Amino acid sequence: MFKLLANAWRVKEIRKKLLFIALILLIYRIGTHIPIPGINLYLLDQYLHGGGIDSSSIFAMIAGGGVGSIFAMGIAPYINASIIMQLLTVAIPKLEQIQKEGEEGRKKIQQYTRIVAVALALIQSSATVYNYSHTQLGSLFTYGNMLVYITAVVSMVTGTILIMWMGELLTEKGIGNGSSFIIFANILSSLPAGVQALYLLVAPEAENMAAGWLTIIVLLLVFTALIGFVVLVQDGERRIPVQYSRKVAGKQMYGNNSSFIPIKVNIAGVMSIIFAISLLQFPQQLLGFFPNNTILQSITRTLSLQNWVGDIIYIVLIFMFTFFYTSFAINTVEMAENMKKNGGFIPGIRPGKPTSDYVQRTVDRLSWIGAVFYSMIALAPILFQRFSGVNTSFGGTTLLIVTGVALEFVKQLESQLLMRHYKGFLS
Repeated sequence: MFKLLANAWRVKEIRKKLLFIALILLIYRIGTHIPIPGINLYLLDQYLHGGGIDSSSIFAMIAGGGVGSIFAMGIAPYINASIIMQLLTVAIPKLEQIQKEGEEGRKKIQQYTRIVAVALALIQSSATVYNYSHTQLGSLFTYGNMLVYITAVVSMVTGTILIMWMGELLTEKGIGNGSSFIIFANILSSLPAGVQALYLLVAPEAENMAAGWLTIIVLLLVFTALIGFVVLVQDGERRIPVQYSRKVAGKQMYGNNSSFIPIKVNIAGVMSIIFAISLLQFPQQLLGFFPNNTILQSITRTLSLQNWVGDIIYIVLIFMFTFFYTSFAINTVEMAENMKKNGGFIPGIRPGKPTSDYVQRTVDRLSWIGAVFYSMIALAPILFQRFSGVNTSFGGTTLLIVTGVALEFVKQLESQLLMRHYKGFLS
């Protein structure tokens, strides 16, 4: 990997892209420390360090931890809008037809996604400002009037729009998906806090340094094994062989060749975990608006990942959402029809419905494997934290995201270097 980065840095065009990525991410990280207008920085600091917010949650990491800043919403509204549009595209035939219109259809869907993202940012920022004005410390704003609240909401929505623009710039002029890079940078920004937590275990003033070193060694071994497991399954796929029959067009004969349909083990990606954790944390978000509600307090304690009941429900939700997401990510009926139109067939399987049934059975088996994989990745750091008492601010979900983005970035670099090699060869 380091050799690949060194080779990429020597290419002027790729070097400019890497510097552009670094510049955009630097601007973004600076923005996460610019406070929204009217907020009291002293009270905000007390709120952050007094347990008023869980900065280690997956949503806090996606948002970059910029609580009280103009970038407090982060890229989360855009990610949520993309998920909503994916679901609506399957549910609404008109949107599905637009998506199939090629580049123009993709641009329309992208524009709809932006509009939905702004609407979500408006709702989320309004709720956040309300939460800031009704904390246990009282209002975090210096002056609690409607004009200050509206200004804070507008600044946060504007920050979200700016983040979307920067993400699209990264996609257009950088290497790979811009939104993934922003999430990647947000997660890595919490790494120093995790390192500091580990240092406190072996600091001179620590009670038991030997136990601290043992904890660190076990943690590093667990994360190394998880990263290896993620890389193994991330690239894992089931290749279904496809044979194409001969076709005669004029005096030419086509076909009579073989190919395969690659179906990844990691079909749903990290979406199933994000859906599951968002549903689990929904009562906790409501508790922020109604802190004295005893029913919400009881539900939040039950659904907490520090509770065995919450862990079991978490696993069940991961399985449910894995199958749900996979059901519309792969259309086996359409796949079988396209294969039949092109004269393709799976050896030993009849074209049409038997082919779609065979592919569906294969997808279902892979979904079971993927769901087990996601559950192990999501729960391993949680269980380690529970038994060791060490909060590294770096969970299984974030590990899955970071590893996936890093693998995709390496593949994009390899393809760009290969493309330049062919261009130089042809010229």
